[in-house]
Amino acid sequence: MSVVFTETIIPWILGTLLLLVVFTFGVAVKSWRDMKQSPYFFMRRQAEKRLQTYLSTSLVLLLLTTAVSAYAWRNPTDNINRVALLVNAKPPRDEIVKLVESNPSAPNSVDLVQTLDTQQEAATSTYTSTKPILPSEFDQYDPTAELKDNTELGSLSFSTEIDDRYEAVNPGKIFGEGFYTLYATFDYSEMEDGMAWAWVWRHNGQVVEGGNELWNYGNDGPGYIYLNPEEGFQPGDYSLDVWVNGELLTRSAITINNAAISAGN
Repeated sequence: MSVVFTETIIPWILGTLLLLVVFTFGVAVKSWRDMKQSPYFFMRRQAEKRLQTYLSTSLVLLLLTTAVSAYAWRNPTDNINRVALLVNAKPPRDEIVKLVESNPSAPNSVDLVQTLDTQQEAATSTYTSTKPILPSEFDQYDPTAELKDNTELGSLSFSTEIDDRYEAVNPGKIFGEGFYTLYATFDYSEMEDGMAWAWVWRHNGQVVEGGNELWNYGNDGPGYIYLNPEEGFQPGDYSLDVWVNGELLTRSAITINNAAISAGN
């Protein structure tokens, strides 16, 4: 098994790792160019963060590639297990039939989508009727600039990808469970450096992530906030509130549900 693994599987692993190294390094180079050429300070800051992230990832992947290469080039050992093959080791056909018959049939996809829509409407109604409160742990800065009457943060668009203009790619309100990064993009205008802004993520009403800092991204432009929970996205409702100088300027919510994704929603 070790010989087969070394001769057949490891080359694919090495090829994949090398492709990932090239890809992450390429993204790092692109982030460096964006950091130098972007007209908005917010974009330059985000490009700088991406540059650091992808350079670190490239280094880790390169080290992992080296380790796998060292393993592949070591002297092979014969670890083949020699056992007798058992023929006719299949379960009886009658048992399979009983097992299939005992499983409940899948619900109709149309009924499922209608049920999910009803649940989402109820969750949205409850969400919007709840009085927003900024948690004290995300209200730690005193603003040095006053909030203007025409200061505006646009509506939030949720997606798992964003393009070079910080616009959502295939935005939606329902996403699947699992491990990925969720982006919330928005446009802002008449902001001023020194305003205190905060963002609060909640899962089923419970705070799971957030941040608070003094604004230093210029007066207008595109921006985004992202969430990548260590435990992955769990079923339920996730919401995001964005505050400026203690006032809630924009908020929105999404639903995490694998069944909806499977039904083609």
